[in-house]
Amino acid sequence: MLPMGKDLDLLNTIILSTVQGVTEFLPVSSTGHLILTSHLLGLSEGEFIKSFEIAIQLGSIFSIIFLYFRRLTGGILLWSKVLVAFIPTGVLGFIFYKVIKHYLLGNPYVVVISLITGGIALIILELAHSNPEKSPASVNTPEEISNIKALFIGIFQSISMIPGVSRSGATIIGGLLLGLRRKTAVEFSFFLAVPTMFAAVSYDLIKTGSSFTIAQWKILVIGFIISFIVAAIAVKAFLSFISKYNFIPFGIYRILTGFIYWIVVLR
Repeated sequence: MLPMGKDLDLLNTIILSTVQGVTEFLPVSSTGHLILTSHLLGLSEGEFIKSFEIAIQLGSIFSIIFLYFRRLTGGILLWSKVLVAFIPTGVLGFIFYKVIKHYLLGNPYVVVISLITGGIALIILELAHSNPEKSPASVNTPEEISNIKALFIGIFQSISMIPGVSRSGATIIGGLLLGLRRKTAVEFSFFLAVPTMFAAVSYDLIKTGSSFTIAQWKILVIGFIISFIVAAIAVKAFLSFISKYNFIPFGIYRILTGFIYWIVVLR
């Protein structure tokens, strides 16, 4: 077990924010990676670091608003699907906020188990999806998603409240199961992240923000800026990748990361 207790400094802030920006929209769990990285860096498991791991996700969300601004501001139909999908996570997140933050966030054992099981699920679903006869993709754009399918995708997203599951991974798996094309599932995952993470970050900052020092707020601002820039680059790279390949490499990565971390660090 690694020694814990260090507070965030500038270098650790840059590292965590970069990890967040790279992993937020990949099906590998940004929260899980932040928890494991914090554990590797020997950082304390205090309330501020837990809030930091939640709040810097807002920078990544703003990268989606920046990249898809015209589409997000001109589509009532799109937003109706997104808001329907947001309902399950919004309700369950409010109910289980304390349980998630105090018992699941910061727990590397929960993360590695979720990474491994999620990786296996992603590989199985991708293999099934790759056979057009077994799993025909009939939904070509997020606007074409029915309200029922949007609600079910939202239920899948709510599973990602468990650290290590991956919000994007859960929504992508849900989308593939419901007949969305890969790019459609990925883009809907991007759009669904906007209200989901705004709600999560806002609620956490309302609950804990008054206790932050000026120095801690500066750390949050730095983290926000870095995650915004890195996420914008990562989103473009991710879309380019899935236009040529499938999600199996991410499933393999999740499994290997979970097992290696468990064997090398946690044992």
